[in-house]
Amino acid sequence: MSPRRLSLEVGTVRLLTTTRGFDELAARPYADVLIIGGGINGLATFRDLALQGVDVALVERDDFVSGASAASSHMIHGGIRYLENGEFRLVHEAVTERNALLRTAPHYVRPLQTTIPIFSTFSGVLTAPLRFLRHGKGRPRERGAALIKIGLVIYDSFSRGGGLFRGGSVPRHTFHGRRRSLALLPDLNPGVKYTATYWDASLHDPERLALDVLRDGRAAGGGAGTASRARAANYTAAVGAQGGHVLLRDTETGAETPFAASVVLNASGPWTDLTNLALGDRTRYMGGTKGSHIVLDHPQLLAATGGRELFFENEDGRIVLIYPLKGRVLVGTTDLEHDMRDPIVCTEAEVDYFIDLIAQVLPAMPVDRAQIVYRFAGVRPLPGHGDLAPGFVSRDYRVESESLGDSDTTVLSLVGGKWTTFRASAEHLADRALQQLAQPRRRSTKGVPIGGGRGFPTTERARRQWIGAHGAELPAARVATLLDRYGTVAASVISAVAADPADAPLEHAPGYSTGELRYLATAEQVVHLDDLLMRRTSLAFTGGATREAAAEIAEAVAPVLGWDAARVAAEVDRGLARVHAADPAWAGAAAR
Repeated sequence: MSPRRLSLEVGTVRLLTTTRGFDELAARPYADVLIIGGGINGLATFRDLALQGVDVALVERDDFVSGASAASSHMIHGGIRYLENGEFRLVHEAVTERNALLRTAPHYVRPLQTTIPIFSTFSGVLTAPLRFLRHGKGRPRERGAALIKIGLVIYDSFSRGGGLFRGGSVPRHTFHGRRRSLALLPDLNPGVKYTATYWDASLHDPERLALDVLRDGRAAGGGAGTASRARAANYTAAVGAQGGHVLLRDTETGAETPFAASVVLNASGPWTDLTNLALGDRTRYMGGTKGSHIVLDHPQLLAATGGRELFFENEDGRIVLIYPLKGRVLVGTTDLEHDMRDPIVCTEAEVDYFIDLIAQVLPAMPVDRAQIVYRFAGVRPLPGHGDLAPGFVSRDYRVESESLGDSDTTVLSLVGGKWTTFRASAEHLADRALQQLAQPRRRSTKGVPIGGGRGFPTTERARRQWIGAHGAELPAARVATLLDRYGTVAASVISAVAADPADAPLEHAPGYSTGELRYLATAEQVVHLDDLLMRRTSLAFTGGATREAAAEIAEAVAPVLGWDAARVAAEVDRGLARVHAADPAWAGAAAR
């Protein structure tokens, strides 16, 4: 569902002036539930409540899914290492949700073969139980084959009947000795003793999946504009409390409006305590840690992965991944304490750490900074953890309750949570809100397809049929690309592109066209160029957000967003600055 629009003809391109989400909230400044935070947990709760018929509004101070949710490792996984912490409930729930997402969001969530290189046999067998009993305290030790074997046996038991493949259950893990391991992955460190291989799932486009969740919520709310019972506004911040209302500010114009709600849900992730402080309540729930990643354009390294994720442990106890994705290689992640008042960047020290890790596992693989096409960093929404090592902090979630000042409005804060369990945590948070509203749950979100996963063809025959059925307006190859990019939502994109008389391929962003970008700009609440470069497309992730591409895209969407030449130039500068915000070296060079 796209926002209400005013349509005017400008040459051969239609000018679509989109009604801002903030304006819709200001025109009807009340709802049963107000959600603060447009990351995956907030958006999933928005969708859940909309499906229950609740009048719900959501605000996000920046663009949707631009905070912690945009800095994920692109995995949907059960979290095998959490077993060592004794978090059996979380692992079981995560595996269950992983299996469900493979069915409800098959356009973005796909099976991922994962291999663990192992360099010892019994290491960690004694220290792991001690860390379990001490709740994660103690010096980390390398996990040997015996300990990993125990964990994978338990993990397999949780995965039974998951339906990861069309044939039924998830394949069981396999173990190989040195000779077989090096035959399968010849670039591995020759000191490897074993490899263990199991299956999890990849998340190809986190931001686009989150936007699908948002789209579903809007559709469930029905109506348009202020008539909708599911309204969402990006670039709208909750900046204070005023007479039992939440004061909302349009971060683009500075306009403000008090907003009334019976229940306020604080789903602002690592910013939860700062949001509560703005609302007049000093909480200390959060203790998030920073995780950084780099993306490499490195064909040799890509080939060395054998199409699978390499998942291993550094000597500091951190789990690390080398992951082939979109023709690039994703390497992550760190786990560092972070003050939310400081910039969130991927430091040069972290880059050194990643390059050293690659050398440990693939020692003959040359890697240097020139091959990095993108860096990103984010802060995990973890609970406060005292002196507990960051890697052992629980990834589980809970809900805390406060009041909005002296009013009767309840504020529920989500503490913790992760991408894999977003549906379950949203259901838990929505149930708490429904309890406050004294409303029953109408339906479960279990098994409900998400966005372009609805009707997505999962066999080659079904895929050919879908492409054939939608190939009258565009060439089949183009239809196939759009299906891969958007799932079955591609039907709307195809119609919009075919109806755009000025549609043309982009010279500096191959695979995209001007009509496609104009559709995204008007249908998905784009406000700035970086919304397109980083979240509506994969251009930033793959290293395609060059100055030339940014300028070409800005010119393409300028007519439908009402940008003049000065605004186009400013958006290009801003967009590139945002794309490279996690790279301190680029920011320093740009400042000079």
